[in-house]
Amino acid sequence: MGNQMTIVASLALAATAFTLTHTPTAMAAGDTMRCSHQLPPGHHIAKVVDKWAAEIKSRAGEDLDVQVFGANSLVPAKQNIVSVAKGDVECALSVNFQWGKTLPIMNVTLAPYAFGDLDLWRKWPKSEAAAFLGEKLLEKGVRNVAWLFTTNTSVFTSKDKPLIAPEDFKGVKIRGLAPAFNASLEALGAAPSSMSGSKVYQALATGVIDAGLTDVAAAVSRKYFEVQDKFTVTPVISVYFHVYVNPKWYDGLSDKAKVAIESAGDKAAVWAIEASQKAAEAAPGQLSEKGGAVHIATDAENKALEAVMRPAFDASFASDDDSRKLIELLGKL
Repeated sequence: MGNQMTIVASLALAATAFTLTHTPTAMAAGDTMRCSHQLPPGHHIAKVVDKWAAEIKSRAGEDLDVQVFGANSLVPAKQNIVSVAKGDVECALSVNFQWGKTLPIMNVTLAPYAFGDLDLWRKWPKSEAAAFLGEKLLEKGVRNVAWLFTTNTSVFTSKDKPLIAPEDFKGVKIRGLAPAFNASLEALGAAPSSMSGSKVYQALATGVIDAGLTDVAAAVSRKYFEVQDKFTVTPVISVYFHVYVNPKWYDGLSDKAKVAIESAGDKAAVWAIEASQKAAEAAPGQLSEKGGAVHIATDAENKALEAVMRPAFDASFASDDDSRKLIELLGKL
């Protein structure tokens, strides 16, 4: 996750930093959008981003060139937000829980077992709730340009012993995500440690953590099966990535380029849902083919976990006006 205080401080200085670090010479081209993300090439959302970039270039023509840098090849995942806010990079892609304490309402979909309905995600991009989050993102120094639903099907990964019932989690060092969700893991007796997806494999391989939590498709693309052998598939959280750009850079684009970005973002939102559905359907079988013991949690097992996890999440999350406002707007969906 990185140092949250560093992120907050850097975002507060973003406007000044942009002015100081971008001379007229540096901004002269103005027609290249470098987009940084953390996903490996095989991840289904990485493929959607490539398609999104091609769509923009097709519609914008010579007005805008899009260059995608995946797998942390341009900027590390934890630095993407600050890099875009400062104007060091034009564009980036982050998963919602990477906002951590900087913008905690981005993590509303981490409420255990609350956001599994795909109809909600189909309505999301043009909803009041999405517009509200867009305003809050702009206050933090970035302009949102695409919402990319990633999963409503997660997997708890472990070695030797599966994680199915609440008591199975007691004393387990597990990958955490964000404070409110980590509170729900702690309620199970687990010891969460927040980290980006790109760091989990190594943490599992070296014993820094005992268990993982990820999108079921990511467990395949990130090859968790090489270091874990038990996989419990459960709709515990819904996760989304989103694409954002530097506002001042965006304001300097031609109208043609702006329309291309908006249109491609609308299409990418649909592509992401389609790709995520296919990936989620295929992943459990792929994990089994790699030798993993896959358990699909039953309704009763899901309810048992929800009964412990959800109250802890709600107590930690809905504690300010913005959180309550977002939950109210989500109710309209």
